[in-house]
Amino acid sequence: MRDTDLPTRRLRTWLRLLRLTRGTENHLREYLRLNHDTTLPRFDVMAALHRANSPVKMSDLSRQLLVSNGNATAVVERLEKEGLAARVPGEGDRRVVLVALTDKGRAVFEAQAADHKAEVDRLFSMLGHEELDALRDILHRVEEASDGAIG
Repeated sequence: MRDTDLPTRRLRTWLRLLRLTRGTENHLREYLRLNHDTTLPRFDVMAALHRANSPVKMSDLSRQLLVSNGNATAVVERLEKEGLAARVPGEGDRRVVLVALTDKGRAVFEAQAADHKAEVDRLFSMLGHEELDALRDILHRVEEASDGAIG
């Protein structure tokens, strides 16, 4: 493989990373659909709200998730209809809308998150501490070298 020029090897590495990322994401989408009757966007919104552990501005939620306000609002509306999230007006400025998980939403998410973590663990079970450290270090080097162009 060393006979292949470095730019070609880098391109092949990028394609392999992309294929792995897309394949893993698709697997997890299907896993959440089949095992929890939910979608990855719903899971992501609930995860962000769970991490915040307090009401979050809708605008901050959409920015954090890198989605439009409309997309975040649509997911939150569905969660609210199911009693998993609640929206409240912000204090002092009624234009500001805050959203948080309900107690039911927190319990539902924690069950989903535990299963999600176990599934990710299963998918990457062939990697030990040393390999994960090496992979983390390599990815960190790529991020640093990009000078903010990535992520």
